[in-house]
Amino acid sequence: MDILLVVFVLIIIFLVSIIYFFSIYNRLKSLRNAADATLSQTRVAMKKRLDMIEQLVEAVKSYAKFEKDTFEKITSLRVNVGKAGTEELKKIDGESRGILGNIIAVAENYPALKTSETVTSLMTSVKDIEDEIARHRYTYNNIIQEYNTMMDTIPSRFIGRSAGMSKNEYLDFFDEELKRPVVSWG
Repeated sequence: MDILLVVFVLIIIFLVSIIYFFSIYNRLKSLRNAADATLSQTRVAMKKRLDMIEQLVEAVKSYAKFEKDTFEKITSLRVNVGKAGTEELKKIDGESRGILGNIIAVAENYPALKTSETVTSLMTSVKDIEDEIARHRYTYNNIIQEYNTMMDTIPSRFIGRSAGMSKNEYLDFFDEELKRPVVSWG
């Protein structure tokens, strides 16, 4: 009976050890997968930031150019109205109607078209993407901290190494990469 009890206790200890091994192994794998997923989300956010900046800068450039060209045309027409004869007035009328038509067409396509609003929108969008990237980086680094701590402590260190795992690096950006992008239309 005593031998049976000893064998039973040894089997229980063995099973608990196996379960413990697999639970640590699974936790390490789970952390590694979470880190990979978060890193992927960071890449997507960074690509989205680049795409958004490119699209919005181009949009702002074209709108600012449209407004600048329109303002210059109106100023020129205004200067010429004072000294215009009949034929020139017809020409100015045609040009001013053309400008008005362009403004109406653009306003219909883009009802909230005002350069200052577009610039504000651009800066807000870029800030939102920057914040999203920072959140992903923060999440990734927290996951890696837990993973690396497990890889530094016993017994998870031995379990991880026996499974071919090693510590991961934190997601650090260099000083130049941490600066917010500079957006200019000049």
